[in-house]
Amino acid sequence: MEPRPGTAFPLEVTPRLPQELARLEELANNLWFSWDRNTRSLFARLDPVLWDAVGHNPKALLKAVDQRRLAEAAHDPAFLHDFDRTLATYDAYHGRGPASDAPPALKEGELVAYFCAEFGFHESLPIYSGGLGILAGDHCKTASDMAIPFVAVGLLYRQGYFTQAIDAEGNQHAAYSDNDFGDLPITPIVRDGKDVEITVSFGDHPVHVKLWQARVGRVTLYLLDTDLDSNRPEDRATAHRLYGGDRTTRIQQEIVLGVGGARALAALGIQPTTWHINEGHAAFLVLERVRGLMKEGLDLASAMEAVASNTIFTTHTAVAAGHDHFAPDMVVRYFSGFCRELGLDPEQLLALGRTPRNGDFNMTALAARGSRFVNGVSRIHGDVSALILGELWPQVPEQENPVTYITNGVHFPSFLAPEWSDAFDRFLGSGWSRHLEDPEALARVIDLPDHIFWSIRQHLKARMLTLVQERVREQHFRNQGSEAHVDRLLKFCDPANPNVLTIGFARRFATYKRSTLLFEKLDWLRDIIAGSDEPVVFIFAGKAHPADEPGRAMIRRVNEVSWMREFEGRVLFVEGYDLRLARRLVSGVDVWLNNPIFPMEASGTSGMKAGFNGVINLSVLDGWWGEGYRGDNGWAIKPASETLDDERRNNEESRSLYELLQDRVIPLYYERGALGFSPEWVKMAKRSIMTLLPRFNSHRMVGEYLHRFYAPATERHHRFAGNRYALARELAQWKRRIRDAWGKVSIRVPEPPKRHASFGDKVRFTAMVQLDGLEPGDVAVELLVGEAIRELRSRRPTESFLFHPEGPREASGEQRYALELSPELCGKLELRIRAYPHHAALSHPFEMGLMKWA
Repeated sequence: MEPRPGTAFPLEVTPRLPQELARLEELANNLWFSWDRNTRSLFARLDPVLWDAVGHNPKALLKAVDQRRLAEAAHDPAFLHDFDRTLATYDAYHGRGPASDAPPALKEGELVAYFCAEFGFHESLPIYSGGLGILAGDHCKTASDMAIPFVAVGLLYRQGYFTQAIDAEGNQHAAYSDNDFGDLPITPIVRDGKDVEITVSFGDHPVHVKLWQARVGRVTLYLLDTDLDSNRPEDRATAHRLYGGDRTTRIQQEIVLGVGGARALAALGIQPTTWHINEGHAAFLVLERVRGLMKEGLDLASAMEAVASNTIFTTHTAVAAGHDHFAPDMVVRYFSGFCRELGLDPEQLLALGRTPRNGDFNMTALAARGSRFVNGVSRIHGDVSALILGELWPQVPEQENPVTYITNGVHFPSFLAPEWSDAFDRFLGSGWSRHLEDPEALARVIDLPDHIFWSIRQHLKARMLTLVQERVREQHFRNQGSEAHVDRLLKFCDPANPNVLTIGFARRFATYKRSTLLFEKLDWLRDIIAGSDEPVVFIFAGKAHPADEPGRAMIRRVNEVSWMREFEGRVLFVEGYDLRLARRLVSGVDVWLNNPIFPMEASGTSGMKAGFNGVINLSVLDGWWGEGYRGDNGWAIKPASETLDDERRNNEESRSLYELLQDRVIPLYYERGALGFSPEWVKMAKRSIMTLLPRFNSHRMVGEYLHRFYAPATERHHRFAGNRYALARELAQWKRRIRDAWGKVSIRVPEPPKRHASFGDKVRFTAMVQLDGLEPGDVAVELLVGEAIRELRSRRPTESFLFHPEGPREASGEQRYALELSPELCGKLELRIRAYPHHAALSHPFEMGLMKWA
């Protein structure tokens, strides 16, 4: 019998940084490295093998690198030179102010606080699952670039999202592993030698929350951690797993994020002048802010006015059922102490989150009621959100309610391949990135020599194919596959010969994204890609939520097709979708495929990233592509009628997809000239960069938030908070008076205006409004003028004109309003007259959702 080894005891020995390299620790603890390639290169040079092993995590690398290697680097002139140059860039970045010469939109002492349930900066901080988190990370990075006073608040998950593996039957397996917080680019917040903690309540008992921080360039992200010995075991697990658990876990996470996040900022002495709720998960911060103001003496309505005055709410969900909602008894149970403390009836609390058609407590409704700036994330999604939220403004047409949109954007320093940055520096000049607000900023990309453009594309494609090969081989051998078969699978994915048309589809496997639309008609697809000497490879990647069986079934279907003999090597599913693979795919494939069910794609950003890198989009005209497509920069699948059932819609749109592939995409790629590539393909790829990078970068997006929302919200905050919230109290009292009277308000036209007039004639309009005790100035009366025969001419926007009160009130209580107008439109016009509440302090004319039509 062999002797048994004794028990192994763990011991971690951390190397000491030489004095010459002391600031490596500072670089490792600032996520600026996630978009500064020179910093990443510096860490990689210390130990390339270890760098890959720790997932490109600088902090983890510094905990494991050999002490002798650090000593060598500390005496290596070349390394020290690059280290000093990196530090100089780092210090200059953190020392400079806003890039623009214009006066700052936010003044000293003003601050934006941005709340989100997930943040995706880099694979070294795995507290994100997908698009929402990456978008939030890009928002923070861009706020740092623009030197906006900005902090962010999120949850610190012990496990984060899962690691994906695919078995031999094509099933997705989710593996979770605990993060070692000591390896992450975060630090605990310490005061007087103790970790800073705050407390929230889960109904009848307290829960302790530890505060951490992550540096993101000049922005600080505060993270909330419940995994403390002082908490009950079930409460410690609250933030254990991103989007894990049941409804109880979800409401607890959202209490920690919203209530705890607001208390964390207060405990740190941070006083935001603007609050941004990014998706409804953080909406409970509205209740926490209301609680603080009611403790100062405001009533509930006045406190809601004060809170809403400087709150922005961005919704990312295009499906009504996708918004978080909780049973009323659950909300009352968790907020019983809140109601007792403020002397509120539970029904008053529930009314803040209820909608007319549903008795549940809806987090989106709470966020919208607690905000005066509400937006979707693309033009199409703005319209969809206005429809979904329309019941909050019941008497206002949805196209006119306060919901607007700001289209998402991508942080291009993070997702534009360095090879393109170098090429643009060389051919456009080093200042090209500072002028992206100009739509023509990249017009000269068209003049890049075609052979150089193509060589960059091929280089990026080869690098992508190398990673794909690594992932596929690892998966194949884990599932007991043979060497000969994996070679067969990868025959068209050859980094040494990247001349096969490669089409990528990588995103969350949710049913509305229709990852399997490509397989609607396999015989047709077989004819297109398998029966031709012009090969095509489709690369799929993405995760389905572990509880989403239809999404997991889609992953199985992709794998099933990939194993069919006629599609072997032509359809691949790459497991383990993460930020590293995403960056490779969006820069390396030739075509980016996206075919969601219209209009369920709120925005999407992966196609933007691909377009920035000279990848050509082939997408349904939904989300951002409805704004990005212009006919010569990609291909568009026109959505089928929304009245069709799912089968007919899939049939129509898959046919469009096949026809585009067969008639346009594949022939154009293989229409090769003397230099071995298609000049027309290169031209379209150039136009993709030229038209998309200036419009869909996050600097444009955050600039819109700054000027349309953050600055106005901050100005409203100062107005509403002044004189002990006098304006908030006044507006709340005025709204109460309006609502009490509105049921009896009516509007009529005593005599119709004349039916005919010549251009230049003045036409008089009158309306009688029964005010039921309201003042004439409390009600606006408006005339809408539009063209009746719209199909005969280009559609113009409806014009509107305000009436003015005329004469004393009638004995009946009616007030006459009058308007004299010389119409500027000719032809048959439609005239409509309406009335709605008016107050100078309203953020939107239809903020109250009340309207009467004559």
